[in-house]
Amino acid sequence: MSVRDGATGRITAVSSDGTHRFSKPNRAGITLLAGLGVAGDAHAGVTVQHRSRVARDPSQPNLRQVHLLAGELLAELAAATGHPVAPGELGENVTTYGVDLLALPTGALLRLGPEAVVEVTGLRNPCLQIDAFQEGLLRRVVGRAPDGSVVRRAGIMGVVRTGGTLRPGDPVGVELPAGEHRPLERV
Repeated sequence: MSVRDGATGRITAVSSDGTHRFSKPNRAGITLLAGLGVAGDAHAGVTVQHRSRVARDPSQPNLRQVHLLAGELLAELAAATGHPVAPGELGENVTTYGVDLLALPTGALLRLGPEAVVEVTGLRNPCLQIDAFQEGLLRRVVGRAPDGSVVRRAGIMGVVRTGGTLRPGDPVGVELPAGEHRPLERV
């Protein structure tokens, strides 16, 4: 599957949390800060903020400033498991609808709301906390392709290039990078 340049969708929810918890509460709005991430969020910063990555090397650049998740996945999970997963409950900051986030190439720009721009850096690498949140959910968001490669479906990560405030209902626009596209890898 591919995404065309100029594709559009919308933001259905925004979430943030100042402490390191799995789920993030929904907000009326969040502010993205260039080079940092979501204002007041535990994962904001120039260097890595995810605990496991800080333990390995706290000087790594933070390629996971903003976590975006397709609302279509949440609908699919509710239908498949009978257990609804609400926006923010998988730890994402921005829940979208109408853009195939997983089909984006590395370096794609997402124009969010009236002014914010997020550069896509890669795929979220789901962890066992997903099963602690809801048993059996991890196997629904991580699987295997026919060639045996790992398929990660728990959203994408990005860095903030231009800050701005985001609210549910705001538009999402896609700008593909020039040249050959590199598929997303885990970050």
